[in-house]
Amino acid sequence: MLPDLRADFPLLTRTVRNGKPLVYLDSAATSQKPHVVLNAEAEFYQFHNAAVARGAHLIAEEATEAFASARADVAAFVNAETDEIVWTENATAGINTVANGMANASAGIGGTASARFRVGPGDEIVVTETEHHANLIPWQQLAARTGATLTWIPVDDDGRMILDDLASVVTERCKVLAFTHASNVTGIISDVAALVARARDVGALTLLDACQSTPHLPVDVKALGVDFLVMSAHKMLGPTGIGALWGRKELLDALPPSVFGGSTIKTVTMTETSWLDAPSRFEAGSQPVAQIVGFAAAVRYLSALGMDNVAAHERAIARILREGAAALPGVRLLGPVGNDPLENMLGLAAVVVDGVHAHDVGQVLDDAGIAVRVGHHCNQPLHRRFGVASSTRASAHVYNTEDDARAFVAALATVRTFFGVAA
Repeated sequence: MLPDLRADFPLLTRTVRNGKPLVYLDSAATSQKPHVVLNAEAEFYQFHNAAVARGAHLIAEEATEAFASARADVAAFVNAETDEIVWTENATAGINTVANGMANASAGIGGTASARFRVGPGDEIVVTETEHHANLIPWQQLAARTGATLTWIPVDDDGRMILDDLASVVTERCKVLAFTHASNVTGIISDVAALVARARDVGALTLLDACQSTPHLPVDVKALGVDFLVMSAHKMLGPTGIGALWGRKELLDALPPSVFGGSTIKTVTMTETSWLDAPSRFEAGSQPVAQIVGFAAAVRYLSALGMDNVAAHERAIARILREGAAALPGVRLLGPVGNDPLENMLGLAAVVVDGVHAHDVGQVLDDAGIAVRVGHHCNQPLHRRFGVASSTRASAHVYNTEDDARAFVAALATVRTFFGVAA
């Protein structure tokens, strides 16, 4: 287990309902920020704030160096090359950068260099039934704009992707396969190797939504073998408003941009423009440099803990969350129950309580000082597959303890009695 890190996170020192200590179990939605991240942002604004890559004065040089160093730090965190990291507003924006770039390529933008990104009638775009809306809707829109067909890999009753007949879903017509690294509802970690292997067999591009994995697991883009990957700082102890798209350099240099403006161009005339190579071609306008500096501070903090240690710590918490919830009468744990090794799971548990709406479950937990997520977690299709509209989700991070997980289970055990629906 990791040491108790709560003192590093100022928000976790506060009390909530009726002076109760806060138990924060909503990190799959957004994580708390350690002092080092808050201080990094503040220090940039206080002492180094300037436009990057524009001025010739000392402060501009310092800002530009901080900007460039942050890119190198985030790249190193996922074993990427520095010029393969593109700053985006969040992971959703990163996915849209690829999907909209493919739409532009399909419209003829980018010339012969962008030909591999073109999709049209007869082509297929493949996602999975477990995707967050952010990794579903952009591909729906790409299919609608190009005439391609959207199809998906189904899941079984436990929420596992059904890969036995993968070849019938990911066919030779597939142009891109987009899938999550880890489910934000079940906590299941995907079989990336099997999906990448099939995509390679048919010549399809792959995009990995790593929002729920990069905060909790070691992630190595070279070992994973995907073509694109997205992550969001606010889920990995960093600031809001900043994320990153990683892509293979040769792909990024050929993908047409979809947001246009300053900082992206080689030359501009009154009638045409040529683009810089990646990552600059995707970073139009002024960048959120302070947030980028904070993002880098967050990945340095996680790296110092060791991501193998982070994963092991959260697996121990996952056992208590999942086994404790599954053992309660009238409580349904979404996802596998006791038949998947915790090495294949994140530290989260989404539950449905018989006879009680998820929002009411969350209110009882909130009254006990326990912060969780309620609703469909931006994943309506998977909830629909489970036959429910919503759930209550507890999700852990490095600052949580086994006692936090026990507090969740104990409070959850009171819900049905509180509402008078216990047998």
